[in-house]
Amino acid sequence: MSKKSPSSEPIVIKKYANRRLYNTDTSSYVTLDDLCEMVKEGAEFIVYDAKSGEDLTRQILTQIIFEQESQAQGQHLLPINFLRSLIGFYDNSLKEFVPPYLESTMQTFMKNQEKMREAMGTNPLVGGVAAVPGLGQVAQQMEEIGKQNMELFTKAFSMFAPFGPPGAENKKK
Repeated sequence: MSKKSPSSEPIVIKKYANRRLYNTDTSSYVTLDDLCEMVKEGAEFIVYDAKSGEDLTRQILTQIIFEQESQAQGQHLLPINFLRSLIGFYDNSLKEFVPPYLESTMQTFMKNQEKMREAMGTNPLVGGVAAVPGLGQVAQQMEEIGKQNMELFTKAFSMFAPFGPPGAENKKK
């Protein structure tokens, strides 16, 4: 895989009519799995239709998510209620607010995840809790980050169901 620096242009991937994907940076054909690895490595790329020049990046990224979810074997990343809510927003008057909200929430989640990794990196779990000075503080930091993440996700999910869980209005009658 080729990983360009953040300041350089994104890698151009061309999708041909035969559904093959061509990485113009490495002059080689790639698969969805290759593109998935590129995303995980932090490589920026744009996918264009080779004939029309149409930007297909969103469709390809969505296809990668679909493939990941279908291979998850019980450990799916996207909850069913979230997917239903997301689908419901395509015809909703608030749909213009959803992408920036989701992006902001995901950025906050990733920052908290990085804090957790840093805390774990400075205090490795070797020899048990008693053998690691300051581990109690790390555990408290991790617990706090976990609480923040849960609060973010609770807020995110409440945005998708602002009037309570589906069917709640029927239970009140």
